[in-house]
Amino acid sequence: MIIGVPKEIKNNENRVALTPAGVAELKKHGHAVYVQSTAGIGSGFSDAEYTIAGATMLPTIEEVYGVAEMIIKVKEPIELEYKLIKKDQLLFTYFHFASSESLTHSMIEREAVCLAYETVEKTDRSLPLLVPMSEVAGRMAIQEGAKYLEKPSGGKGILLGGVPGVPPAKVLVLGGGIVGTQAAKMAAGLGARVVIMDVSLPRLRYLSDIMPPNVTTIMSNHYNIREAIAEADLVVGAVLIPGAKAPHLITRDMLKLMRPGTVVVDVAVDQGGCIETCTPTTHENPTFIIDEIVHYCVANMPGAVPYTSTLALTNATLPYAVQLANKGWKKACSENEELKKGLNVANGKIVYKGVADAWGLEFNEVEDILA
Repeated sequence: MIIGVPKEIKNNENRVALTPAGVAELKKHGHAVYVQSTAGIGSGFSDAEYTIAGATMLPTIEEVYGVAEMIIKVKEPIELEYKLIKKDQLLFTYFHFASSESLTHSMIEREAVCLAYETVEKTDRSLPLLVPMSEVAGRMAIQEGAKYLEKPSGGKGILLGGVPGVPPAKVLVLGGGIVGTQAAKMAAGLGARVVIMDVSLPRLRYLSDIMPPNVTTIMSNHYNIREAIAEADLVVGAVLIPGAKAPHLITRDMLKLMRPGTVVVDVAVDQGGCIETCTPTTHENPTFIIDEIVHYCVANMPGAVPYTSTLALTNATLPYAVQLANKGWKKACSENEELKKGLNVANGKIVYKGVADAWGLEFNEVEDILA
Protein backbone atom coordinates (compact mmCIF):
# COMPACT_ATOMS: atom_id res chain seq x y z
CA MET A 1 0.00 0.00 0.00
CA ILE A 2 1.08 3.59 -0.59
CA ILE A 3 1.02 5.52 2.68
CA GLY A 4 1.21 9.29 3.02
CA VAL A 5 2.21 11.32 6.08
CA PRO A 6 1.41 15.02 5.59
CA LYS A 7 2.70 17.82 7.77
CA GLU A 8 0.10 18.90 10.33
CA ILE A 9 -1.19 22.41 9.56
CA LYS A 10 -3.54 22.99 12.49
CA ASN A 11 -2.50 25.97 14.62
CA ASN A 12 0.66 25.15 16.59
CA GLU A 13 0.31 21.41 15.94
CA ASN A 14 3.86 20.11 16.07
CA ARG A 15 3.14 16.40 16.28
CA VAL A 16 3.61 14.04 13.36
CA ALA A 17 1.65 10.84 12.76
CA LEU A 18 4.62 8.54 12.19
CA THR A 19 8.15 8.40 13.57
CA PRO A 20 11.11 7.19 11.49
CA ALA A 21 10.85 3.92 13.41
CA GLY A 22 7.23 3.63 12.27
CA VAL A 23 8.30 4.22 8.67
CA ALA A 24 10.90 1.47 8.95
CA GLU A 25 8.28 -0.97 10.29
CA LEU A 26 5.88 -0.27 7.42
CA LYS A 27 8.73 -0.59 4.92
CA LYS A 28 9.60 -3.96 6.43
CA HIS A 29 6.10 -5.12 5.44
CA GLY A 30 6.67 -3.99 1.87
CA HIS A 31 4.75 -0.72 1.86
CA ALA A 32 5.79 2.59 0.29
CA VAL A 33 5.80 5.58 2.65
CA TYR A 34 5.77 9.19 1.46
CA VAL A 35 6.41 11.88 4.06
CA GLN A 36 6.03 15.61 3.52
CA SER A 37 9.29 17.50 3.99
CA THR A 38 9.74 18.97 7.51
CA ALA A 39 6.68 17.03 8.79
CA GLY A 40 8.69 15.68 11.71
CA ILE A 41 10.74 18.77 12.58
CA GLY A 42 8.38 19.96 15.31
CA SER A 43 8.67 16.59 17.03
CA GLY A 44 12.45 16.44 16.72
CA PHE A 45 12.73 14.18 13.64
CA SER A 46 14.69 15.39 10.61
CA ASP A 47 14.00 14.63 6.95
CA ALA A 48 17.30 12.75 6.88
CA GLU A 49 16.08 10.36 9.60
CA TYR A 50 12.96 9.57 7.58
CA THR A 51 15.02 9.03 4.44
CA ILE A 52 17.34 6.64 6.25
CA ALA A 53 14.26 4.75 7.53
CA GLY A 54 13.10 4.29 3.93
CA ALA A 55 10.61 7.11 3.38
CA THR A 56 10.38 9.13 0.18
CA MET A 57 10.20 12.83 0.98
CA LEU A 58 7.79 15.04 -0.94
CA PRO A 59 7.91 18.84 -0.81
CA THR A 60 4.18 19.66 -0.67
CA ILE A 61 1.05 18.46 1.09
CA GLU A 62 -0.72 18.28 -2.29
CA GLU A 63 1.78 15.68 -3.51
CA VAL A 64 1.38 13.56 -0.38
CA TYR A 65 -2.42 13.47 -0.67
CA GLY A 66 -2.14 12.95 -4.40
CA VAL A 67 -0.01 9.80 -4.22
CA ALA A 68 -1.33 8.10 -1.06
CA GLU A 69 -3.91 5.33 -0.72
CA MET A 70 -3.85 5.76 3.06
CA ILE A 71 -3.20 9.04 4.85
CA ILE A 72 -1.96 8.78 8.44
CA LYS A 73 -2.40 11.99 10.43
CA VAL A 74 -2.64 13.27 13.97
CA LYS A 75 -5.48 15.80 13.82
CA GLU A 76 -8.59 15.96 11.68
CA PRO A 77 -8.24 17.54 8.23
CA ILE A 78 -8.90 21.26 8.29
CA GLU A 79 -10.75 23.15 5.55
CA LEU A 80 -7.62 23.72 3.45
CA GLU A 81 -7.19 19.94 3.18
CA TYR A 82 -10.74 19.00 2.23
CA LYS A 83 -10.23 19.46 -1.50
CA LEU A 84 -7.10 17.29 -1.43
CA ILE A 85 -8.94 14.19 -0.20
CA LYS A 86 -9.81 11.64 -2.90
CA LYS A 87 -12.75 9.28 -3.20
CA ASP A 88 -12.08 5.97 -1.37
CA GLN A 89 -8.89 7.36 0.20
CA LEU A 90 -8.40 5.97 3.70
CA LEU A 91 -7.75 8.57 6.41
CA PHE A 92 -6.50 7.22 9.73
CA THR A 93 -6.46 10.01 12.33
CA TYR A 94 -8.35 11.72 15.14
CA PHE A 95 -11.61 13.09 13.71
CA HIS A 96 -14.00 13.99 16.56
CA PHE A 97 -16.83 14.32 14.05
CA ALA A 98 -19.42 14.94 16.77
CA SER A 99 -17.89 18.36 17.40
CA SER A 100 -17.74 19.52 13.75
CA GLU A 101 -20.71 19.40 11.42
CA SER A 102 -18.74 20.95 8.52
CA LEU A 103 -16.03 18.28 8.75
CA THR A 104 -18.68 15.54 8.83
CA HIS A 105 -20.44 16.81 5.71
CA SER A 106 -17.14 17.39 3.90
CA MET A 107 -15.91 13.84 4.45
CA ILE A 108 -19.29 12.48 3.30
CA GLU A 109 -19.06 14.60 0.16
CA ARG A 110 -15.46 13.55 -0.55
CA GLU A 111 -16.53 9.88 -0.12
CA ALA A 112 -13.42 9.23 1.94
CA VAL A 113 -12.98 6.28 4.28
CA CYS A 114 -12.59 7.83 7.73
CA LEU A 115 -11.23 5.59 10.47
CA ALA A 116 -11.08 7.56 13.72
CA TYR A 117 -8.46 6.89 16.37
CA GLU A 118 -10.86 7.96 19.11
CA THR A 119 -13.48 5.26 18.41
CA VAL A 120 -11.20 2.24 17.95
CA GLU A 121 -12.42 0.20 20.91
CA LYS A 122 -11.36 -3.01 22.65
CA THR A 123 -13.78 -5.61 24.02
CA ASP A 124 -13.32 -4.18 27.52
CA ARG A 125 -14.54 -0.82 26.09
CA SER A 126 -11.12 0.81 26.48
CA LEU A 127 -9.96 3.14 23.71
CA PRO A 128 -6.36 2.17 22.92
CA LEU A 129 -5.63 5.02 20.49
CA LEU A 130 -7.13 7.67 22.75
CA VAL A 131 -5.32 6.50 25.88
CA PRO A 132 -1.82 7.86 25.16
CA MET A 133 -3.05 11.35 24.27
CA SER A 134 -5.51 11.29 27.16
CA GLU A 135 -2.62 10.54 29.48
CA VAL A 136 -0.70 13.51 28.09
CA ALA A 137 -3.73 15.83 28.15
CA GLY A 138 -4.69 14.85 31.70
CA ARG A 139 -1.24 15.67 33.01
CA MET A 140 -1.04 18.85 30.95
CA ALA A 141 -4.42 20.03 32.29
CA ILE A 142 -2.85 20.49 35.71
CA GLN A 143 0.34 21.97 34.32
CA GLU A 144 -1.63 24.57 32.33
CA GLY A 145 -4.21 25.09 35.06
CA ALA A 146 -1.46 25.88 37.57
CA LYS A 147 0.00 28.44 35.18
CA TYR A 148 -3.30 30.21 34.57
CA LEU A 149 -4.06 30.34 38.29
CA GLU A 150 -1.20 32.84 38.45
CA LYS A 151 -2.38 36.46 38.76
CA PRO A 152 -0.66 37.75 35.58
CA SER A 153 -2.63 35.09 33.65
CA GLY A 154 -5.97 36.20 35.09
CA GLY A 155 -6.19 33.62 37.87
CA LYS A 156 -6.62 33.97 41.62
CA GLY A 157 -2.91 34.05 42.31
CA ILE A 158 -2.91 30.72 44.12
CA LEU A 159 0.03 28.29 44.18
CA LEU A 160 -1.39 24.85 43.48
CA GLY A 161 0.48 23.11 46.28
CA GLY A 162 0.53 25.96 48.78
CA VAL A 163 3.40 26.34 51.26
CA PRO A 164 3.76 25.52 54.97
CA GLY A 165 1.20 27.60 56.84
CA VAL A 166 -0.81 28.40 53.68
CA PRO A 167 -3.45 25.99 52.32
CA PRO A 168 -3.04 24.50 48.83
CA ALA A 169 -5.45 25.05 45.96
CA LYS A 170 -8.64 23.02 45.56
CA VAL A 171 -8.89 21.08 42.30
CA LEU A 172 -12.11 19.55 40.96
CA VAL A 173 -11.81 16.85 38.28
CA LEU A 174 -15.01 15.93 36.44
CA GLY A 175 -14.65 12.39 35.12
CA GLY A 176 -12.65 9.44 36.43
CA GLY A 177 -11.38 8.01 33.15
CA ILE A 178 -7.85 8.21 31.77
CA VAL A 179 -7.76 12.02 31.58
CA GLY A 180 -9.31 12.49 35.00
CA THR A 181 -7.10 9.90 36.66
CA GLN A 182 -3.92 11.44 35.27
CA ALA A 183 -5.08 14.95 36.18
CA ALA A 184 -5.90 13.91 39.74
CA LYS A 185 -2.55 12.17 40.14
CA MET A 186 -0.66 15.24 38.91
CA ALA A 187 -2.62 17.67 41.07
CA ALA A 188 -2.25 15.45 44.13
CA GLY A 189 1.46 15.06 43.48
CA LEU A 190 1.84 18.84 43.54
CA GLY A 191 0.11 18.95 46.90
CA ALA A 192 -3.34 20.24 45.92
CA ARG A 193 -6.56 19.14 47.59
CA VAL A 194 -8.36 17.17 44.90
CA VAL A 195 -11.94 16.06 44.37
CA ILE A 196 -12.59 13.65 41.49
CA MET A 197 -16.16 12.90 40.38
CA ASP A 198 -17.59 10.10 38.28
CA VAL A 199 -21.00 8.51 37.68
CA SER A 200 -19.66 4.97 38.21
CA LEU A 201 -19.50 3.75 41.79
CA PRO A 202 -17.13 0.86 40.90
CA ARG A 203 -14.80 3.38 39.27
CA LEU A 204 -14.91 5.60 42.35
CA ARG A 205 -14.06 2.61 44.53
CA TYR A 206 -11.07 1.87 42.31
CA LEU A 207 -9.90 5.49 42.38
CA SER A 208 -10.32 5.62 46.14
CA ASP A 209 -7.99 2.63 46.44
CA ILE A 210 -5.21 3.95 44.18
CA MET A 211 -5.23 7.67 44.94
CA PRO A 212 -3.20 9.35 47.71
CA PRO A 213 -4.92 10.71 50.83
CA ASN A 214 -5.35 14.24 49.44
CA VAL A 215 -7.79 12.95 46.77
CA THR A 216 -11.48 12.60 47.63
CA THR A 217 -13.92 10.70 45.41
CA ILE A 218 -17.51 11.96 45.09
CA MET A 219 -20.44 10.74 43.01
CA SER A 220 -21.06 13.00 40.04
CA ASN A 221 -24.51 14.57 39.89
CA HIS A 222 -25.91 18.05 39.35
CA TYR A 223 -26.23 18.86 43.06
CA ASN A 224 -22.70 17.72 43.95
CA ILE A 225 -21.16 19.55 40.99
CA ARG A 226 -22.84 22.81 42.00
CA GLU A 227 -21.53 22.40 45.53
CA ALA A 228 -18.00 21.56 44.41
CA ILE A 229 -17.46 24.34 41.85
CA ALA A 230 -18.21 26.95 44.50
CA GLU A 231 -15.10 25.82 46.38
CA ALA A 232 -12.79 24.91 43.50
CA ASP A 233 -9.85 26.99 42.32
CA LEU A 234 -9.21 24.81 39.26
CA VAL A 235 -11.81 22.71 37.43
CA VAL A 236 -10.78 20.07 34.89
CA GLY A 237 -13.42 18.77 32.49
CA ALA A 238 -12.49 15.18 31.65
CA VAL A 239 -15.73 13.60 30.44
CA LEU A 240 -15.85 11.42 27.34
CA ILE A 241 -18.68 9.63 25.54
CA PRO A 242 -16.90 7.78 22.70
CA GLY A 243 -17.73 9.27 19.31
CA ALA A 244 -20.48 11.52 20.68
CA LYS A 245 -20.81 15.01 22.11
CA ALA A 246 -19.78 15.48 25.72
CA PRO A 247 -22.62 16.47 28.08
CA HIS A 248 -22.63 19.99 29.57
CA LEU A 249 -21.98 19.39 33.26
CA ILE A 250 -21.33 23.07 33.98
CA THR A 251 -23.76 25.49 32.35
CA ARG A 252 -23.38 29.23 31.75
CA ASP A 253 -25.58 30.13 34.73
CA MET A 254 -23.40 27.97 37.02
CA LEU A 255 -20.37 30.23 36.43
CA LYS A 256 -21.82 32.71 38.90
CA LEU A 257 -21.36 30.11 41.63
CA MET A 258 -17.60 30.16 41.04
CA ARG A 259 -15.22 32.71 42.51
CA PRO A 260 -13.51 35.26 40.21
CA GLY A 261 -10.18 33.99 38.92
CA THR A 262 -11.18 30.34 39.00
CA VAL A 263 -9.65 28.43 36.07
CA VAL A 264 -11.49 25.83 33.99
CA VAL A 265 -9.60 23.48 31.67
CA ASP A 266 -11.98 21.60 29.38
CA VAL A 267 -10.09 18.62 27.96
CA ALA A 268 -13.36 17.45 26.37
CA VAL A 269 -13.53 20.52 24.12
CA ASP A 270 -12.67 18.51 20.99
CA GLN A 271 -15.86 16.54 21.63
CA GLY A 272 -17.98 19.65 22.17
CA GLY A 273 -16.84 20.33 25.74
CA CYS A 274 -18.44 19.47 29.09
CA ILE A 275 -18.48 23.14 30.15
CA GLU A 276 -21.11 25.06 28.19
CA THR A 277 -19.09 28.26 27.85
CA CYS A 278 -16.02 26.52 26.43
CA THR A 279 -15.22 26.90 22.73
CA PRO A 280 -12.02 25.62 21.10
CA THR A 281 -8.92 27.80 21.43
CA THR A 282 -5.36 27.42 20.18
CA HIS A 283 -1.91 27.28 21.74
CA GLU A 284 -1.39 30.75 20.28
CA ASN A 285 -4.42 32.19 22.11
CA PRO A 286 -5.28 29.52 24.69
CA THR A 287 -7.60 31.33 27.10
CA PHE A 288 -10.54 33.67 27.33
CA ILE A 289 -12.53 35.03 30.27
CA ILE A 290 -16.28 34.83 30.79
CA ASP A 291 -17.89 36.13 33.99
CA GLU A 292 -14.39 36.47 35.52
CA ILE A 293 -13.70 32.75 35.01
CA VAL A 294 -10.55 31.86 33.03
CA HIS A 295 -11.30 29.29 30.30
CA TYR A 296 -8.48 27.17 28.83
CA CYS A 297 -9.92 25.22 25.90
CA VAL A 298 -7.07 24.17 23.59
CA ALA A 299 -8.35 21.35 21.41
CA ASN A 300 -4.93 19.81 20.72
CA MET A 301 -3.23 20.10 24.09
CA PRO A 302 -0.66 17.30 23.46
CA GLY A 303 0.60 19.28 20.47
CA ALA A 304 2.51 21.48 22.93
CA VAL A 305 4.74 18.54 23.92
CA PRO A 306 5.19 16.96 20.48
CA TYR A 307 8.22 14.79 21.16
CA THR A 308 6.51 12.94 23.99
CA SER A 309 3.16 12.89 22.21
CA THR A 310 4.44 11.66 18.85
CA LEU A 311 6.31 8.74 20.38
CA ALA A 312 3.36 7.80 22.58
CA LEU A 313 0.89 8.02 19.69
CA THR A 314 2.99 6.00 17.23
CA ASN A 315 3.49 3.30 19.85
CA ALA A 316 -0.29 2.87 19.93
CA THR A 317 -1.30 3.45 16.29
CA LEU A 318 1.42 1.57 14.42
CA PRO A 319 0.13 -2.01 14.96
CA TYR A 320 -3.26 -0.94 13.58
CA ALA A 321 -1.68 0.96 10.68
CA VAL A 322 0.27 -2.19 9.74
CA GLN A 323 -2.95 -4.24 9.71
CA LEU A 324 -4.71 -1.69 7.51
CA ALA A 325 -1.78 -1.53 5.11
CA ASN A 326 -1.28 -5.31 4.95
CA LYS A 327 -4.92 -6.26 4.45
CA GLY A 328 -6.67 -3.16 3.13
CA TRP A 329 -9.29 -1.40 5.22
CA LYS A 330 -12.25 -3.64 4.37
CA LYS A 331 -10.55 -6.91 5.24
CA ALA A 332 -8.78 -5.45 8.27
CA CYS A 333 -12.04 -4.08 9.68
CA SER A 334 -13.92 -7.28 8.90
CA GLU A 335 -11.36 -9.33 10.82
CA ASN A 336 -10.70 -6.91 13.68
CA GLU A 337 -13.67 -5.64 15.72
CA GLU A 338 -11.50 -2.92 17.24
CA LEU A 339 -10.77 -1.40 13.83
CA LYS A 340 -14.38 -1.90 12.72
CA LYS A 341 -15.54 0.35 15.55
CA GLY A 342 -13.08 2.96 14.32
CA LEU A 343 -14.96 3.41 11.05
CA ASN A 344 -17.04 6.61 11.18
CA VAL A 345 -17.62 7.51 7.53
CA ALA A 346 -17.23 5.28 4.44
CA ASN A 347 -18.46 5.46 0.86
CA GLY A 348 -20.25 8.73 1.58
CA LYS A 349 -22.22 7.23 4.49
CA ILE A 350 -22.08 7.61 8.27
CA VAL A 351 -21.44 4.24 9.92
CA TYR A 352 -20.96 5.39 13.53
CA LYS A 353 -24.19 6.05 15.43
CA GLY A 354 -22.82 8.75 17.73
CA VAL A 355 -21.86 10.87 14.73
CA ALA A 356 -25.21 10.38 13.00
CA ASP A 357 -27.07 11.28 16.19
CA ALA A 358 -24.95 14.38 16.76
CA TRP A 359 -26.10 15.97 13.49
CA GLY A 360 -29.42 14.25 12.86
CA LEU A 361 -28.08 12.38 9.83
CA GLU A 362 -28.83 8.91 8.50
CA PHE A 363 -27.00 6.07 10.21
CA ASN A 364 -25.85 3.07 8.16
CA GLU A 365 -24.80 -0.29 9.54
CA VAL A 366 -21.06 -0.78 9.10
CA GLU A 367 -21.62 -4.44 8.12
CA ASP A 368 -23.47 -3.26 5.00
CA ILE A 369 -20.41 -1.26 3.94
CA LEU A 370 -18.01 -4.14 4.61
CA ALA A 371 -20.14 -6.74 2.80
